[in-house]
Amino acid sequence: FDEFNRIDIEVLSVVAQQILQILTGLKQEATSLHFEGVHIKLVSTLGIFVTMNPGYAGRSELPDNLKALLRPIAMMVPDLALIAEIMLGSEGFQNGKVLGKKLITLYSLMQQQMSKQDHYDYGMRAIKAVLVVAGAVKRVDPEMSEEVILLRAVRDMSLPKLVGPDVPLFNALCGDLFPGAEVPAMDYGDLMAAIKENLTANNLQHNEQVIRKVIQTYEAKACRHGNMLVGRTMTGKTTSWRTLQQAHGTLKKAEKPGWEKVHAFVVNPKSFSLDELFGGYNLVTREWTDGTLSSCMREACADEKPDFKWITMDGPVDTLWIESMNT
Repeated sequence: FDEFNRIDIEVLSVVAQQILQILTGLKQEATSLHFEGVHIKLVSTLGIFVTMNPGYAGRSELPDNLKALLRPIAMMVPDLALIAEIMLGSEGFQNGKVLGKKLITLYSLMQQQMSKQDHYDYGMRAIKAVLVVAGAVKRVDPEMSEEVILLRAVRDMSLPKLVGPDVPLFNALCGDLFPGAEVPAMDYGDLMAAIKENLTANNLQHNEQVIRKVIQTYEAKACRHGNMLVGRTMTGKTTSWRTLQQAHGTLKKAEKPGWEKVHAFVVNPKSFSLDELFGGYNLVTREWTDGTLSSCMREACADEKPDFKWITMDGPVDTLWIESMNT
């Protein structure tokens, strides 16, 4: 069972009774068991393993009767430099050992020196995302310098999420670790023109920060299916994604290759209960009722046109709905 303590405390108590019943059957070397009103076969090689993150927001503490049934196993922090080296090698990099060490050094320096923000992540997940993007760039342009490829991937994945004061520090760290490596500027001619055209149509100024954020949103979308725009009210989050959506439509209308229309499904996750948002079983009739998000998802998946579909959860993030969506 993965992320076991995401389950509500009331349910965990019931689960503890069920696990106790199964373990008791195993101790008695029984071959079958009367479980929840059903007679089931009991396999003697059965093992129950759970993973959990204790003390994390939105997670329950395990009840004592359940703790008594499970033996804790301590895990070691992985050797990130070795993992980075192997992943770079598998992506076709010749100089994986040196580049892997540089990447891990950069992330550890960022963790030590940058401001503490809730959305900053320097763990294995963030590093893996950078390595996957670097591999994709390497396959598209195998002749480009490997240092430049890795630096470009790090910058593309890190710059959009940095707060203003941390950007000069990040650039300085990159300059120290990748001396002489210059990332060629990307040409967004058509996209830039479409962004400016739509800002004008919406009576908005051509603010350099807004245009940069729209382009960063586009780059993030190219790397990942799921993205989060974080910021206070009135900082231009909705303007960024709506302008990008309209720019897609403008370029599609102009019949520019590689651009498709975007259909957005906008949902405020805090205006629904969890069952209304994700769907749920009716305990009386045992029927499934689709929630708002699940029906949007069905509609998007059923549409076979090449148009992009963006499901936008427009509201504050809290552990209740975001953890449930992750599950």
